[in-house]
Amino acid sequence: MSQRGGFAKPPGKPSQPEHARTPAEFTEALRALRLRSGLTYRQLEDQAGAHADPLPASTIASTLGRTTLPRERFVEAFTRACGLDEEEVGAWLEARHRIATRLSAPDGEEAGHADGTPVPAPGASAPPRTQRWRRLAGLLGAACVVAAAFGFGSRFHDASTSDTLPAMPVTGLRMLAVGSWARIHPARTPELCLTEGRDRTGRYRTAVAAQRLCGEAGLPQVYLEPVAENTVQIQWHHPKYGIGCLTVLSKGTARNLLEPRDDCADDNQAQRFRIESIGPRATARFLIRPAVTGQCLSLRDQDTEEGTEIVQGRCSGAGDQDFLIELIPPPHTAAAPKKTGTT
Repeated sequence: MSQRGGFAKPPGKPSQPEHARTPAEFTEALRALRLRSGLTYRQLEDQAGAHADPLPASTIASTLGRTTLPRERFVEAFTRACGLDEEEVGAWLEARHRIATRLSAPDGEEAGHADGTPVPAPGASAPPRTQRWRRLAGLLGAACVVAAAFGFGSRFHDASTSDTLPAMPVTGLRMLAVGSWARIHPARTPELCLTEGRDRTGRYRTAVAAQRLCGEAGLPQVYLEPVAENTVQIQWHHPKYGIGCLTVLSKGTARNLLEPRDDCADDNQAQRFRIESIGPRATARFLIRPAVTGQCLSLRDQDTEEGTEIVQGRCSGAGDQDFLIELIPPPHTAAAPKKTGTT
């Protein structure tokens, strides 16, 4: 399986967590740590399993896509899976504890534990760890929706900023620096969404990207994960099959169609899409261009009916190549599938 490349991983120690002051900043630091590790979600799941820390790839992806404070047991298992030693893992747990305590303490009062013992001063030893994680919450969990979070940016004050994402990773789109949940609508058919469909010719049997009614049961949720400036992976979080990344197919009967695949890799050009804002800002329209060819996504044969496939082709300026991108709150889903593919 390919290593996740994407952003350069500068030498030195991983991003230090002590500069994080809010849950959003702490989650951003965790994502920067994952980028440094160069590991896929599946590889992180395997690494956690080697330490007897069950950590599904779907849980990692959804947790890093939120702006709420991750659970302590997630932080312990995740940082260890990223290759940190026990001292470094303890530093992350201490930082998380500091933020959690600050959030729970009333204004003007000295923060303390629930049992009345004081919180250690900065730099002091972290509180005793809880027993290692044996069970994880669901795929998406009950996510706290904070609308203002769609525009937050990194506020670290040291060299760790070199491997974090820009405050606005996609021009004209107020995405989170760690990525955002979204709906992608063809501009010609805004009541429809880019989601899972089938090749209507019947020549290709597995799932491909098509336009269908938004919100139908059993369809994947879309997550846009930045991998470079104005460039994203389009992830599908499927209630049955787990996580897949849209991939441009280059040959065979499915040539130029898009298929979800579970071997997500930041350095796979067929899974990277450049998002380009077009027209007046008020219209919020975008071209979506596969990095592997530089062409444009469009509706097959400029069709507008439900089920029309999304294909790549020559950029023509036609309206069927315009897309609307709607950022949405994290979905509430109880299912927690193990990622097994999306075919």
